[in-house]
Amino acid sequence: MALCLAQDADADALLDRDPLALLIGMLLDQQFPMERAFAGPGLIAQRLGVTELDAHALAAHDPEALVEVFRGPPAVHRYPGSMAARVQALAAAVVERYDGDASAIWRDVDDGRELFRRLAALPGFGTQKAQIFTALLGKQRGVTPAGWREAAGGYGEDGVHRSVADVVDAGSLVRVREYKQAKKAAAKAAKAGG
Repeated sequence: MALCLAQDADADALLDRDPLALLIGMLLDQQFPMERAFAGPGLIAQRLGVTELDAHALAAHDPEALVEVFRGPPAVHRYPGSMAARVQALAAAVVERYDGDASAIWRDVDDGRELFRRLAALPGFGTQKAQIFTALLGKQRGVTPAGWREAAGGYGEDGVHRSVADVVDAGSLVRVREYKQAKKAAAKAAKAGG
């Protein structure tokens, strides 16, 4: 199944063929519209003049020049400075731990807890982000080691629209947005009432 996370054919094609781009899209998916976050790797590649992202090159890139790449316009993220630094730290970790091959993080993993542990150990990936990416790999990339659904928590459930793991078209993106808005409203109401 072709990815449809950025809602843009070229950006989604990059995510489809480039595991590092997909990993970076997940990193960028915070405090920013989901489809713009996943379009970010495409903007980075375009501005660097490459067809795929390279962990070694990103890790070695001049930090100030990378911030300029992130500034745009349009900006890769609403926080170009901090997110450029996070992407660079993620690329450096992929180089150091996986010889620059992002797919090595999940390739040949036979245990969902190990997959989650590897993702959660990456810079910029906390528990929730690691669970969502575990679910995304399982639901849309065929990475289904034993226990992956449990490792993904509620994000691994079938038939839900909770996260980017469940976005397969424009309609499912709307449903995920509605879920997130309802969750925020419930949290706000609970806070106001408590």
